Amino acid sequence: MNRAEKATLQLRAVAVLRTLKETRTYEELAETTGFPAGDLNRYVNGHVLPGTERARQLLADIGPQALADELERHIAFDDAGYIDNSALVFDQTFLDLTAPVAAEAFDFDQPDVVLTAATDGITLGSAMARYFDARIAYAKKTKETAVEEFIEARSRLASGIELTYYLPEHALEPDQRVLVVDDLIRSGETQELLLDIASIAEASVVGVFTLIAVGDDGIEIARQRTDAPVESLLTLE
Repeated sequence: MNRAEKATLQLRAVAVLRTLKETRTYEELAETTGFPAGDLNRYVNGHVLPGTERARQLLADIGPQALADELERHIAFDDAGYIDNSALVFDQTFLDLTAPVAAEAFDFDQPDVVLTAATDGITLGSAMARYFDARIAYAKKTKETAVEEFIEARSRLASGIELTYYLPEHALEPDQRVLVVDDLIRSGETQELLLDIASIAEASVVGVFTLIAVGDDGIEIARQRTDAPVESLLTLE
């Protein structure tokens, strides 16, 4: 690791700590991280940076659960049990912190393209693409007017409704490494279509990542479709 990479790792760890400090005292933060409150105070206030090993531990070991806790604090449910996660998908600062935590915690290879679905997946996809210095591509349920060639993935749902996603053909090339991301996975239908698009393009999937998994069905369906890691920050029953 060169000096620039080390500094970047340390600064990302501090950013995670500052986010957690917004809802915790230093004593509570010490209990969460296992680090002394005095050290955490110095990190958060910029007096000193955590060492490389502590920074990596914050991102890879502590970060996923800490951010999952933040996720759970900010989601809401309506009377029918549907999740309102708009407070999260519109919070770019939180999503920018999620990207390095996910990259350190989960075994995703470096992608060339981050693939997601319009519209709620775009903000998370953008954060992941920026972190990995990759391009972002997002599939839509309608065709772009001026685009002539598309990759098209279609599925008939259990309800009988047909769901189709379109991606401009030039957005994904053969042999490119693709990370599929979305804000939420429930049935796995959207993720299956995104994986279909990657397959049709003859791209290589390096992972599937979502903020929230509702139950295990969607995660298991994605895992049946790829040997790459399939991960979520938070799983709800």
